[in-house]
Amino acid sequence: MTNPTNRVAIVTGSSKGIGAAIARRLAQDGIAVVVNYMSNQAAADAVVADITAKGGQAIAVQADVADKAGIIKLFDAAEAAFGGVDILVNNAAAMGLAPIAEAEDAQFETLMETNVGGVFRGMREGAKRLRDGGRIINFSSSVVGLYQPTYSLYAASKAAVEAMTHVVAKELGPRRITVNAIAPGPVETDLFLNGKSEALVETIIKMHPQQRLGQPNDIAGLAAFLASPEGAWVSGQTIRTNGGTV
Repeated sequence: MTNPTNRVAIVTGSSKGIGAAIARRLAQDGIAVVVNYMSNQAAADAVVADITAKGGQAIAVQADVADKAGIIKLFDAAEAAFGGVDILVNNAAAMGLAPIAEAEDAQFETLMETNVGGVFRGMREGAKRLRDGGRIINFSSSVVGLYQPTYSLYAASKAAVEAMTHVVAKELGPRRITVNAIAPGPVETDLFLNGKSEALVETIIKMHPQQRLGQPNDIAGLAAFLASPEGAWVSGQTIRTNGGTV
């Protein structure tokens, strides 16, 4: 498979978890993929190797989306390797949980710089450099709706993503660029599991209507639809993918 669709995607934070599943799925659909990582090059290289072994096209590019130059580096690499960019998946995120009375300024700044700043800079660059008819897929979370204790900073960062998504969809609509947000519920990834005891994870599973955690591929299918020609009439939406949690 050598990019039969002539479409190119950047997936931030795609060395593992949901991002890696999306990168693999888009490549399966014939899209060339830029696999972004911040520090784990081996994991990113493994995703690229998996894609290319199946006949797809992919490159791994190190960049920190919390850094002003990071997203520019990703677009430059995509254009140099594949000639342009059609799809931007703003997946990279940080998570930090604490009751508001115990939340630290550094925690707040990290969440806002990565979760809000990274998406802002991604959409800004995408608005300038995506080809007409392109796609922007942002990531919110179903905690915006659940509003659970200890999630105040994380939920606030994702609520900001949803607000920007709806506005930018209207700004880029004349160019047929769709902008949507996916809001997963609990998904079995390192980001979700980190810092949680087995007992807490089991409690969360028991609260879920389907009695399980989501899997990265549960999310990747929706991202693939939004990136596809069939998703052209869906824009300015936040789509909760949580198996009925909220």
